Amino acid sequence: MDPTPPPPRAVIQATRTLLAPWRWLTKPRFYGIEHVPADRPVLLVGNHTLMGVLDVPLMMIGLWEQRGLWPRPLGDHVHFAIPGWRELVAFFGTVEGTRQNCRALMRAGESVLVFPGGAREVFKRKGEQYRLRWSNRMGFARLAVEHAYTIVPFAAVGADDCYEIVLDAGEVRRLLPPVRWIPRSDEMPPLVRGVGPTVIPRPQRFYFHFAPPVETASLRGLEGDDAAVFGVREQVRTAVEAGIEFLLAERRRDPQRRLIPRVTGAPRPGRVRRGT
Repeated sequence: MDPTPPPPRAVIQATRTLLAPWRWLTKPRFYGIEHVPADRPVLLVGNHTLMGVLDVPLMMIGLWEQRGLWPRPLGDHVHFAIPGWRELVAFFGTVEGTRQNCRALMRAGESVLVFPGGAREVFKRKGEQYRLRWSNRMGFARLAVEHAYTIVPFAAVGADDCYEIVLDAGEVRRLLPPVRWIPRSDEMPPLVRGVGPTVIPRPQRFYFHFAPPVETASLRGLEGDDAAVFGVREQVRTAVEAGIEFLLAERRRDPQRRLIPRVTGAPRPGRVRRGT
């Protein structure tokens, strides 16, 4: 792969303008964003939320505004199988999530954004809100070790509550006749509802947490050592899960979690914990 350049500043600015209403409704809060290095490329690794597109653009804008960083997302191949949509996601810098593409981005010194759970974590089942579905995947850790990349674990909370899952992929498959063209469960979105009976997402507040970086430079040359790579993977997984728990606790304490207090600017009583 010859990596396409990230979107120009004019496109990023237009994206900020386009998403301004959604940003106003969701009022994202960022914790620990100062942990994201601004002086070198990084690999951002985190949990994917339900449907996957409601919060990621706002996190990207926050990283751009506060750290001057526009990472290159690695997208599941499902994104690139849909004409029109694949051109749109590529326009904003997303590349198909293969090891070859990730290596090319790292060789080019790009910051990369990856969700190890992939489509399985996006197309959640009932009761899977804010739960990682990484299986035994550790490719991101192997590539980080290979290229001595700094990993920044992050967590996202809010988007899993924008929809209620009416029927998940497993339930849909059981209702359909057993024909060969039905996609795999990890490639089948759930049937959801948002505001009332519609698919308009509920405007939940979004919360993002960035953990201290995980450095891999001391392990360079050990990318073939499964034990070393798995240790990096587990360190990142633990940090992501701790970030999710932190954000869920912050959300419970947030008097502006609900829409009306949020958009009317109701004051936050008491001491405000660090977040922007």
